[in-house]
Amino acid sequence: MTARSAKAPPARPARRTSMVRAPRPGGGPRRLYTRLRRAWDRPLTAYYLILGGSLLILVLGLVMVYSASQIKALQSGLAPSYFFRKQLLAAAIGGVLLLAAARLRVRLHRAMAYPLLAGSAFLMCLVQIPGIGVSVNGNRNWLNLGGPFQMQPSEFGKLALVLWGADLLARKQEKKLLTQWKQLLVPLAPVAFLLLGLIMLGGDMGTAIILTAILFGLLWLAGAPTRLFTGVLGGAVAIGALLILTSANRMSRLACIGATDPGPGDQCWQAVHGIYALASGGFFGSGLGASMEKWGELPEPHTDFIFAITGEELGLAGTLSVLALFAALGYAGIRVAGRTEDPFVRYAAGGVTTWIMAQAVINIGAVLGLLPIAGVPLPLFSYGGSALLPTMFAVGLLIAFARDEPAARAALAALAERKPGFGRRPAGVRWKTMRRRVMGRPSGER
Repeated sequence: MTARSAKAPPARPARRTSMVRAPRPGGGPRRLYTRLRRAWDRPLTAYYLILGGSLLILVLGLVMVYSASQIKALQSGLAPSYFFRKQLLAAAIGGVLLLAAARLRVRLHRAMAYPLLAGSAFLMCLVQIPGIGVSVNGNRNWLNLGGPFQMQPSEFGKLALVLWGADLLARKQEKKLLTQWKQLLVPLAPVAFLLLGLIMLGGDMGTAIILTAILFGLLWLAGAPTRLFTGVLGGAVAIGALLILTSANRMSRLACIGATDPGPGDQCWQAVHGIYALASGGFFGSGLGASMEKWGELPEPHTDFIFAITGEELGLAGTLSVLALFAALGYAGIRVAGRTEDPFVRYAAGGVTTWIMAQAVINIGAVLGLLPIAGVPLPLFSYGGSALLPTMFAVGLLIAFARDEPAARAALAALAERKPGFGRRPAGVRWKTMRRRVMGRPSGER
């Protein structure tokens, strides 16, 4: 055998060895933090937080309304599920309003601002007419719709002020008029004071505080100077102090802040028993439906003080869950208002967020004994269709604004292409047996 004819043995392929690197100290938590931060900064984060958070609050609220209202219904000679069925009906109607608001374009939202404001003001005037308006718990702010149904027009006034104020400020910003303090206040402040006057005629100071918070939120978003903002705030505080000092009922509520004893005449009975309900719940509560305070001890257990019953039955874990959901909803609303380029969207999203968060803080603060009892429901949670319907429409506004961001639109379009509808085939995809999906090839290619 010659050297030329001899063949060298084939070289064996080098064996691949996997190099396992030792984890760096602290790499796991840092990597987890990076992933969470990236997930938090995704374009659809606000959209999912608003949609998921509001639905969770609504569902948990329906459960707690059913649990907290059974004894109240039986004491009134009604079916145990009476209040729950009414709340469920309101939630169904509110769901339609939420979907409609989420689907409407911004220009249609702006178009309905003036009719909604005029209609709300007209209904609030009807409340003051004897024989038409109805008084509930000393406040004359209800309209009887026939049968067991009543409506509180001031709740729709909150939504009207948000939409109308956002449209007004957006128009002035487009004309570059917001640099003048007169353009900031007129006609926004006079119209807001008109609505406040109509509400205070019925004695509902809680709703008036929410409208004042919306007004200040709009002025803050519009970039009101500190002196102007401080002046308007000082005037509102002075008027509020005057209204409190001239009313014995409001003074008694103010005196019940931090009370641990019902006091003379049991004037702090509701505030003290709200604290009792929270204190007896412990960490995980006494169990759903096992509240003792709802057996006639705590007034309004399914409306203003439903958070206390939640603490008694679901414990600290339940109340912290509710607080976390509201915090997520508030963060998402602020994020939508801060990232948009449309002035109307910024003012409307900020106004809705101010409304929901201010009302939640006032309600929860009253239950905790940190604020006077203002008689406002917990948004999306307490019983009351008049409060639930405009709030769900406002949440639909936030969903529409969150989905209308350019990055969110692109992400939703990519998600729609990635997940085609049922029964439709993506372009270039053909189905074979055994449910395998194979990319289609051009004809003639093997």
